[in-house]
Amino acid sequence: MNAPQEPRVVVVADDEAEIRAILTDFLDLYGFTVAEATDGIQLLAQVERWRPVAVVVDVNMPRLDGLAAVRRLRAAHPSLRIIVVTGSADDARDRALAAGATAVLAKPLPLADLLPALGLAPEPEPSADEAAAAGRPAPDATSIRGRVVVVDDDPELRAVLVEMLETQGHSVIAVGSAADAVRVLAEHRPDVMLLDIYMPGLTGVDALPVLKQMAPEMRVIMVSGSSDEDAARRTLAWGAFDYIVKPVEMGRLTHLVETALLS
Repeated sequence: MNAPQEPRVVVVADDEAEIRAILTDFLDLYGFTVAEATDGIQLLAQVERWRPVAVVVDVNMPRLDGLAAVRRLRAAHPSLRIIVVTGSADDARDRALAAGATAVLAKPLPLADLLPALGLAPEPEPSADEAAAAGRPAPDATSIRGRVVVVDDDPELRAVLVEMLETQGHSVIAVGSAADAVRVLAEHRPDVMLLDIYMPGLTGVDALPVLKQMAPEMRVIMVSGSSDEDAARRTLAWGAFDYIVKPVEMGRLTHLVETALLS
């Protein structure tokens, strides 16, 4: 009987719950176990507890900033793979590498770049002959599972949602305001829209009736903070298909989008 394999643990350190949740879901797809940390001190404790194969750490965190944590980790664990994520200027990259980072990725975080930073590469698509031999249809570059519009004023969350949806085969358009969503509908007819509840200017709640009038067949999934859940629930009576609460759980979101496409 083969002994069970040790889990491949990655510690994700970021003070934004949405980013931690999305990275956790993404890394889970590739067989990693994720331990989360909300600040630099907690990151150090998680590394000592789990002895991870890698850490993904944001530069700006409370209590102990990311670069200070990287310096301590590199001194204590010379072979640890350390991926630093930064939304700062170019000099942050140089400082992170000088502190001991293995790789530096810029925000909004491109998830596809995270795999090679972790020492992985996406599996190549099978050729037509390979797919036929395996009894599977060959991939069709023109096939699209669904047309989705993401409406959120947070550019980092917007970018990560786009990448996650695109990896699932959807065609995605992303905009930062409800007013831009109205303009998108003047030119496109998406199947599903992810609409943030509260945004500067025209809110998602206010825009929902207009959007549904423009595209009655479109399914709208409201995205709300935990404090806005009551408002999100009320939008179901105004035409929303369903709602999801931040931090967005990608498994739940995937299920909602798939259900919306089938309805």
